[in-house]
Amino acid sequence: MISGDDATGHAAAFTPESAGAILAEACRTAGLDPAGAELLRLGSNAVYRLASAPVVVRIAQDPGALGEMERVVRVARWLAAEDFPATRVVPGVRQPIVAGGRVVTFWENAQDREEYARLDELGDLLRQLHWLEEPESLGLPYYDPLSKLLASVRELDGITPDDRTFLEERAGRLQKDYDRLDFVLPFGAIHGDANVGNAIRHRDGHAILIDLDGFSLAHREWDLVLTSLYYERFGWHSKAEYESFVYHYGFELMNWPGYPVLADVRELMMTLWLGKRASVDARVGEEFARRVNTLRIGGSRRDWRPF
Repeated sequence: MISGDDATGHAAAFTPESAGAILAEACRTAGLDPAGAELLRLGSNAVYRLASAPVVVRIAQDPGALGEMERVVRVARWLAAEDFPATRVVPGVRQPIVAGGRVVTFWENAQDREEYARLDELGDLLRQLHWLEEPESLGLPYYDPLSKLLASVRELDGITPDDRTFLEERAGRLQKDYDRLDFVLPFGAIHGDANVGNAIRHRDGHAILIDLDGFSLAHREWDLVLTSLYYERFGWHSKAEYESFVYHYGFELMNWPGYPVLADVRELMMTLWLGKRASVDARVGEEFARRVNTLRIGGSRRDWRPF
Protein backbone atom coordinates (compact mmCIF):
# COMPACT_ATOMS: atom_id res chain seq x y z
CA MET A 1 0.00 0.00 0.00
CA ILE A 2 1.28 3.47 -0.88
CA SER A 3 -0.07 6.29 1.23
CA GLY A 4 -0.38 9.89 0.14
CA ASP A 5 -2.63 10.71 3.11
CA ASP A 6 -4.16 9.18 6.21
CA ALA A 7 -7.06 6.94 5.19
CA THR A 8 -8.71 7.41 8.56
CA GLY A 9 -8.27 11.15 8.67
CA HIS A 10 -10.57 13.88 7.51
CA ALA A 11 -11.40 13.74 3.82
CA ALA A 12 -12.98 16.40 1.67
CA ALA A 13 -16.58 16.16 0.50
CA PHE A 14 -16.96 13.51 -2.21
CA THR A 15 -17.72 15.54 -5.33
CA PRO A 16 -16.62 15.33 -8.98
CA GLU A 17 -14.09 18.06 -8.21
CA SER A 18 -12.57 16.40 -5.14
CA ALA A 19 -12.61 12.98 -6.82
CA GLY A 20 -10.81 14.46 -9.85
CA ALA A 21 -8.06 15.84 -7.62
CA ILE A 22 -7.68 12.43 -5.93
CA LEU A 23 -7.55 10.75 -9.35
CA ALA A 24 -4.71 13.04 -10.46
CA GLU A 25 -2.70 12.41 -7.28
CA ALA A 26 -3.23 8.64 -7.35
CA CYS A 27 -2.33 8.39 -11.04
CA ARG A 28 0.88 10.32 -10.47
CA THR A 29 1.81 7.88 -7.71
CA ALA A 30 1.00 4.89 -9.93
CA GLY A 31 2.82 6.29 -12.97
CA LEU A 32 -0.36 6.73 -15.03
CA ASP A 33 -1.66 9.72 -16.97
CA PRO A 34 -5.09 11.01 -15.80
CA ALA A 35 -5.54 13.45 -18.71
CA GLY A 36 -8.90 13.02 -20.42
CA ALA A 37 -10.21 10.48 -17.88
CA GLU A 38 -13.98 9.91 -18.04
CA LEU A 39 -16.06 9.85 -14.84
CA LEU A 40 -18.37 6.85 -15.28
CA ARG A 41 -20.24 7.15 -11.98
CA LEU A 42 -20.08 8.78 -8.58
CA GLY A 43 -21.68 6.93 -5.68
CA SER A 44 -20.13 4.66 -3.08
CA ASN A 45 -17.18 4.75 -5.48
CA ALA A 46 -16.02 7.28 -8.03
CA VAL A 47 -15.21 5.25 -11.13
CA TYR A 48 -13.03 6.66 -13.91
CA ARG A 49 -11.93 5.25 -17.25
CA LEU A 50 -8.53 6.55 -18.30
CA ALA A 51 -8.02 7.82 -21.84
CA SER A 52 -4.27 7.16 -21.73
CA ALA A 53 -4.41 3.43 -20.91
CA PRO A 54 -6.99 0.59 -20.69
CA VAL A 55 -7.45 1.20 -16.97
CA VAL A 56 -10.44 1.83 -14.72
CA VAL A 57 -9.77 3.68 -11.47
CA ARG A 58 -12.05 3.21 -8.42
CA ILE A 59 -11.98 5.71 -5.58
CA ALA A 60 -13.85 4.55 -2.47
CA GLN A 61 -16.04 7.20 -0.86
CA ASP A 62 -15.52 5.68 2.59
CA PRO A 63 -12.21 7.01 3.97
CA GLY A 64 -12.00 3.93 6.20
CA ALA A 65 -12.09 1.42 3.34
CA LEU A 66 -8.37 0.62 3.30
CA GLY A 67 -8.64 -2.80 4.94
CA GLU A 68 -11.59 -3.75 2.75
CA MET A 69 -9.82 -2.69 -0.45
CA GLU A 70 -6.67 -4.56 0.53
CA ARG A 71 -8.84 -7.67 0.81
CA VAL A 72 -10.52 -6.96 -2.55
CA VAL A 73 -7.10 -6.77 -4.23
CA ARG A 74 -6.13 -10.10 -2.61
CA VAL A 75 -9.36 -11.65 -3.90
CA ALA A 76 -8.74 -10.36 -7.42
CA ARG A 77 -5.21 -11.78 -7.46
CA TRP A 78 -6.43 -15.14 -6.13
CA LEU A 79 -9.10 -15.35 -8.85
CA ALA A 80 -6.47 -14.50 -11.47
CA ALA A 81 -4.21 -17.25 -10.12
CA GLU A 82 -7.16 -19.67 -10.40
CA ASP A 83 -7.79 -18.46 -13.96
CA PHE A 84 -11.33 -17.57 -12.90
CA PRO A 85 -13.07 -15.09 -15.24
CA ALA A 86 -13.26 -11.93 -13.17
CA THR A 87 -12.14 -8.33 -13.23
CA ARG A 88 -8.35 -8.00 -12.88
CA VAL A 89 -6.22 -5.49 -11.01
CA VAL A 90 -3.63 -3.69 -13.11
CA PRO A 91 -0.35 -5.64 -12.86
CA GLY A 92 2.81 -3.89 -11.78
CA VAL A 93 1.00 -1.30 -9.65
CA ARG A 94 1.32 -1.51 -5.86
CA GLN A 95 -2.17 -1.00 -4.48
CA PRO A 96 -4.38 0.12 -2.85
CA ILE A 97 -3.11 3.69 -2.91
CA VAL A 98 -4.35 6.27 -0.41
CA ALA A 99 -4.66 9.74 -1.89
CA GLY A 100 -6.54 12.74 -0.55
CA GLY A 101 -7.80 10.63 2.36
CA ARG A 102 -9.49 8.14 0.03
CA VAL A 103 -8.57 4.61 -1.05
CA VAL A 104 -7.84 4.07 -4.76
CA THR A 105 -7.53 0.87 -6.79
CA PHE A 106 -6.63 0.30 -10.46
CA TRP A 107 -8.36 -2.26 -12.67
CA GLU A 108 -7.97 -3.49 -16.22
CA ASN A 109 -10.65 -2.01 -18.47
CA ALA A 110 -12.47 -5.14 -19.67
CA GLN A 111 -14.82 -3.61 -22.24
CA ASP A 112 -15.08 -0.60 -24.52
CA ARG A 113 -18.87 -0.34 -24.33
CA GLU A 114 -21.29 -1.36 -21.60
CA GLU A 115 -22.60 -4.88 -22.16
CA TYR A 116 -23.91 -7.26 -19.51
CA ALA A 117 -23.69 -11.03 -19.54
CA ARG A 118 -26.71 -13.32 -19.92
CA LEU A 119 -28.28 -15.13 -16.98
CA ASP A 120 -27.08 -18.52 -18.20
CA GLU A 121 -23.54 -17.13 -18.15
CA LEU A 122 -24.06 -15.79 -14.63
CA GLY A 123 -25.16 -19.28 -13.58
CA ASP A 124 -22.00 -20.75 -15.08
CA LEU A 125 -19.81 -18.16 -13.33
CA LEU A 126 -21.36 -18.82 -9.94
CA ARG A 127 -21.17 -22.58 -10.29
CA GLN A 128 -17.48 -22.28 -11.17
CA LEU A 129 -16.85 -19.83 -8.33
CA HIS A 130 -18.54 -22.04 -5.77
CA TRP A 131 -16.29 -24.97 -6.72
CA LEU A 132 -13.17 -23.01 -5.76
CA GLU A 133 -11.44 -23.60 -2.42
CA GLU A 134 -10.64 -20.20 -0.95
CA PRO A 135 -7.34 -19.86 0.97
CA GLU A 136 -7.43 -18.62 4.56
CA SER A 137 -4.90 -15.95 3.59
CA LEU A 138 -7.68 -13.99 1.86
CA GLY A 139 -9.06 -13.07 5.28
CA LEU A 140 -12.67 -13.21 4.09
CA PRO A 141 -15.24 -12.05 6.67
CA TYR A 142 -18.40 -13.95 7.50
CA TYR A 143 -21.45 -12.66 5.66
CA ASP A 144 -23.84 -11.48 8.38
CA PRO A 145 -26.31 -8.94 6.97
CA LEU A 146 -28.83 -9.48 9.76
CA SER A 147 -26.53 -7.94 12.34
CA LYS A 148 -26.55 -4.70 10.35
CA LEU A 149 -30.25 -4.42 9.60
CA LEU A 150 -31.37 -2.82 12.87
CA ALA A 151 -28.37 -0.49 12.87
CA SER A 152 -29.22 0.55 9.32
CA VAL A 153 -32.78 1.43 10.34
CA ARG A 154 -31.58 3.53 13.27
CA GLU A 155 -29.15 5.43 11.03
CA LEU A 156 -31.87 6.56 8.61
CA ASP A 157 -32.59 10.29 8.50
CA GLY A 158 -35.87 11.99 7.71
CA ILE A 159 -38.26 9.05 8.09
CA THR A 160 -41.46 9.07 10.12
CA PRO A 161 -41.60 7.44 13.57
CA ASP A 162 -44.19 4.99 12.20
CA ASP A 163 -41.91 3.95 9.35
CA ARG A 164 -38.97 3.54 11.70
CA THR A 165 -41.01 1.38 14.08
CA PHE A 166 -42.29 -0.74 11.20
CA LEU A 167 -38.80 -1.29 9.75
CA GLU A 168 -37.31 -2.10 13.15
CA GLU A 169 -40.03 -4.66 13.84
CA ARG A 170 -39.62 -6.20 10.39
CA ALA A 171 -35.85 -6.48 10.85
CA GLY A 172 -36.30 -8.08 14.27
CA ARG A 173 -38.81 -10.60 12.94
CA LEU A 174 -36.57 -11.51 10.03
CA GLN A 175 -33.66 -12.07 12.40
CA LYS A 176 -35.70 -14.72 14.23
CA ASP A 177 -36.88 -16.32 10.98
CA TYR A 178 -33.33 -16.35 9.60
CA ASP A 179 -31.95 -18.05 12.71
CA ARG A 180 -34.29 -20.97 12.06
CA LEU A 181 -33.21 -21.57 8.45
CA ASP A 182 -31.76 -24.93 7.43
CA PHE A 183 -29.35 -24.21 4.57
CA VAL A 184 -28.68 -26.98 2.07
CA LEU A 185 -25.87 -25.65 -0.13
CA PRO A 186 -22.24 -25.76 1.01
CA PHE A 187 -20.59 -23.01 3.04
CA GLY A 188 -17.71 -21.13 1.45
CA ALA A 189 -16.69 -18.09 -0.58
CA ILE A 190 -19.50 -16.09 -2.15
CA HIS A 191 -19.51 -13.02 -4.36
CA GLY A 192 -21.96 -11.32 -2.00
CA ASP A 193 -23.81 -9.21 -4.59
CA ALA A 194 -24.25 -11.72 -7.40
CA ASN A 195 -26.68 -10.45 -10.02
CA VAL A 196 -26.61 -9.80 -13.74
CA GLY A 197 -25.50 -6.21 -13.12
CA ASN A 198 -22.19 -7.54 -11.81
CA ALA A 199 -21.53 -9.88 -14.74
CA ILE A 200 -20.29 -8.14 -17.87
CA ARG A 201 -19.01 -9.20 -21.27
CA HIS A 202 -15.27 -8.89 -21.76
CA ARG A 203 -14.20 -7.35 -25.03
CA ASP A 204 -12.98 -10.79 -26.15
CA GLY A 205 -16.53 -12.15 -25.75
CA HIS A 206 -16.51 -14.14 -22.49
CA ALA A 207 -18.45 -13.21 -19.35
CA ILE A 208 -16.66 -12.06 -16.18
CA LEU A 209 -17.67 -11.17 -12.62
CA ILE A 210 -16.99 -7.64 -11.42
CA ASP A 211 -17.41 -5.71 -8.13
CA LEU A 212 -15.52 -8.01 -5.79
CA ASP A 213 -16.09 -5.84 -2.69
CA GLY A 214 -18.67 -8.19 -1.14
CA PHE A 215 -16.60 -11.40 -1.23
CA SER A 216 -17.17 -13.21 2.04
CA LEU A 217 -17.92 -16.59 3.62
CA ALA A 218 -21.52 -17.80 3.70
CA HIS A 219 -23.92 -20.44 2.47
CA ARG A 220 -24.09 -20.32 -1.32
CA GLU A 221 -27.85 -19.63 -1.30
CA TRP A 222 -26.94 -15.97 -0.78
CA ASP A 223 -25.38 -15.80 -4.27
CA LEU A 224 -28.59 -17.09 -5.89
CA VAL A 225 -31.27 -15.11 -4.10
CA LEU A 226 -31.00 -11.84 -6.04
CA THR A 227 -31.60 -13.52 -9.39
CA SER A 228 -34.59 -15.45 -7.99
CA LEU A 229 -35.94 -12.30 -6.35
CA TYR A 230 -35.54 -10.22 -9.50
CA TYR A 231 -37.52 -12.81 -11.43
CA GLU A 232 -40.17 -13.94 -8.94
CA ARG A 233 -41.07 -10.67 -7.20
CA PHE A 234 -39.81 -7.82 -9.36
CA GLY A 235 -40.33 -9.24 -12.85
CA TRP A 236 -36.94 -7.95 -14.00
CA HIS A 237 -36.08 -11.28 -15.68
CA SER A 238 -38.20 -13.37 -18.03
CA LYS A 239 -39.14 -16.97 -17.26
CA ALA A 240 -36.82 -18.23 -20.00
CA GLU A 241 -33.91 -16.18 -18.68
CA TYR A 242 -34.45 -17.39 -15.14
CA GLU A 243 -34.80 -21.04 -16.18
CA SER A 244 -31.51 -20.76 -18.07
CA PHE A 245 -29.84 -19.48 -14.89
CA VAL A 246 -31.22 -22.37 -12.83
CA TYR A 247 -30.20 -24.95 -15.44
CA HIS A 248 -26.64 -23.65 -15.73
CA TYR A 249 -26.10 -23.29 -11.98
CA GLY A 250 -27.80 -26.58 -11.17
CA PHE A 251 -30.06 -25.63 -8.27
CA GLU A 252 -33.54 -24.07 -8.04
CA LEU A 253 -33.47 -21.82 -5.00
CA MET A 254 -37.22 -21.24 -5.02
CA ASN A 255 -37.80 -24.95 -4.29
CA TRP A 256 -35.92 -24.52 -1.01
CA PRO A 257 -38.31 -23.75 1.91
CA GLY A 258 -36.03 -20.99 3.19
CA TYR A 259 -36.22 -18.92 0.00
CA PRO A 260 -39.03 -16.56 1.14
CA VAL A 261 -37.07 -15.57 4.25
CA LEU A 262 -33.86 -14.95 2.30
CA ALA A 263 -35.83 -12.95 -0.28
CA ASP A 264 -37.46 -10.87 2.49
CA VAL A 265 -34.05 -10.13 4.01
CA ARG A 266 -32.57 -9.14 0.66
CA GLU A 267 -35.41 -6.80 -0.31
CA LEU A 268 -35.23 -5.13 3.11
CA MET A 269 -31.48 -4.65 2.62
CA MET A 270 -32.18 -3.09 -0.78
CA THR A 271 -34.80 -0.78 0.73
CA LEU A 272 -32.58 0.37 3.59
CA TRP A 273 -29.74 1.06 1.15
CA LEU A 274 -32.05 3.45 -0.68
CA GLY A 275 -33.16 4.96 2.63
CA LYS A 276 -29.65 6.17 3.33
CA ARG A 277 -29.87 8.41 0.24
CA ALA A 278 -33.56 9.30 0.44
CA SER A 279 -33.10 12.63 2.22
CA VAL A 280 -30.72 14.03 -0.42
CA ASP A 281 -32.25 12.69 -3.65
CA ALA A 282 -35.96 13.24 -4.32
CA ARG A 283 -36.16 10.41 -6.85
CA VAL A 284 -34.59 7.97 -4.39
CA GLY A 285 -36.85 9.27 -1.63
CA GLU A 286 -39.92 8.55 -3.72
CA GLU A 287 -38.75 5.01 -4.43
CA PHE A 288 -37.90 4.43 -0.77
CA ALA A 289 -41.40 5.51 0.29
CA ARG A 290 -42.95 3.23 -2.35
CA ARG A 291 -40.96 0.24 -1.11
CA VAL A 292 -41.73 0.82 2.56
CA ASN A 293 -45.45 1.08 1.78
CA THR A 294 -45.28 -2.12 -0.30
CA LEU A 295 -43.59 -3.98 2.54
CA ARG A 296 -46.15 -2.69 5.02
CA ILE A 297 -49.22 -3.76 3.00
CA GLY A 298 -47.69 -6.88 1.43
CA GLY A 299 -48.26 -5.46 -2.05
CA SER A 300 -46.77 -6.30 -5.43
CA ARG A 301 -43.12 -5.44 -5.99
CA ARG A 302 -43.59 -5.21 -9.75
CA ASP A 303 -43.39 -1.40 -9.72
CA TRP A 304 -40.07 -1.31 -7.83
CA ARG A 305 -37.45 0.46 -9.91
CA PRO A 306 -33.85 -0.72 -10.14
CA PHE A 307 -31.15 1.59 -8.77
